[in-house]
Amino acid sequence: MSNCDVTIIDYGSGNIASVVNMVKRIGYSATVAKDPRELSGAARVILPGVGAFDAGMQKLREREFIDPLTKLAFEAKIPFLGICLGSQLLGRSSEEGKELGLGWLDFECRKFIPEGNLKVPHMGWNFVSTRNMCAVTRDLPQDPRFYFVHSYYMDVHDSSQVLFNTYYGHDFASGVVKENIYGVQFHPEKSHKFGMSLLRSFLEAR
Repeated sequence: MSNCDVTIIDYGSGNIASVVNMVKRIGYSATVAKDPRELSGAARVILPGVGAFDAGMQKLREREFIDPLTKLAFEAKIPFLGICLGSQLLGRSSEEGKELGLGWLDFECRKFIPEGNLKVPHMGWNFVSTRNMCAVTRDLPQDPRFYFVHSYYMDVHDSSQVLFNTYYGHDFASGVVKENIYGVQFHPEKSHKFGMSLLRSFLEAR
């Protein structure tokens, strides 16, 4: 594998081109891994994704990514970032399906219940508040806001694992963290300067 800054996992769950383009736009190199053998020597990993929870887990399993990714996250301790569905898969389960998640963090995904004029999915720009200062939050601009598209949210049981909170009818965890593992419900690759700042900090995390 070439010496690149980040390896982006392509497990057939969404278009990853925008993530690759954003990484390159901020001056870093990226490679796309469609096979676990391409993870050899990975320095950091991004797990993106859109779509259904069960389909995402099934594709990770079918392509034999689960064990290699777990070893990279927990044995090699490399920085690992889940985006949107990739973030939800870090938890235990989801009301969206029957599959078990990776179980790396202590949360389940719950479905938004429409309240008043709120629509589901939660879609568009929204603010986040930082709950856990760490490597990826250090350079965020004031009043950070990001682009969201999701119908399920992460219900986190351990407050120390909440990275960001966002309000949409109620407060929910829009970001999670556990040591070197990060997950964000929003799309930093579609969030202009705020997303660029977060991704740059992740790419510089040690």
